[in-house]
Amino acid sequence: MDRINIGCGSSPTPGWVNMDNSLTLKLSKYPFVLRGICALGLAGKDQLAFAERVKKNKYRIEVGNAARRIPFPDQSFSAIYTSHMLEHLDASEARSFLVEARRVLAIGGILRVSVPDLMKHARHYVEESKDADLFVNTTLLAAEKPKGFSGRLKYLIVGPRHHHWMYDAASLKRLVESAGFCDAVEVPAGTTTIPDPGQLDLRQREAESVYIESKRA
Repeated sequence: MDRINIGCGSSPTPGWVNMDNSLTLKLSKYPFVLRGICALGLAGKDQLAFAERVKKNKYRIEVGNAARRIPFPDQSFSAIYTSHMLEHLDASEARSFLVEARRVLAIGGILRVSVPDLMKHARHYVEESKDADLFVNTTLLAAEKPKGFSGRLKYLIVGPRHHHWMYDAASLKRLVESAGFCDAVEVPAGTTTIPDPGQLDLRQREAESVYIESKRA
């Protein structure tokens, strides 16, 4: 398997290496601990359901923080896919991730990045909803501060769920190319330049997403 899905969550892609950095994923090996955390109200049913899906899934998910290091040698993969992960990184983390992605991608390999499309959100706000509160809420660029000891502890365990940055097609292409990739292009949902993508979901979260593909020179 020389292709990797980074930030796969509980939906690993068959035939690909899969990787995620969720604390819930780490705790899925210790179900009693996770159930105890849930019983204390420090994690929710979503986290428990995620852990159970991971445990039942026959596809292994590697644990790792791709913004720091992707734990594979240089030029290990012919394709890298990441969906709705980059927006959860701040600007410096996003660039660090892309530098790591370039390191483990073979020359001529394809990087496919999917993120929420800020342009779609903005267009919906300006042309349809005209609701500023709805706009801010749907971008997930703002989050409630954790309150009280239990709230802060839950925040540490579950982690932040809001977005640290958002992109449209043009800004995402600039970011990808600034990390050393070339020929970044927006591709329509359902299409890819990755040879034989197998069961990769090429329409994942289609209604809200923009898809960028680029090559490792």
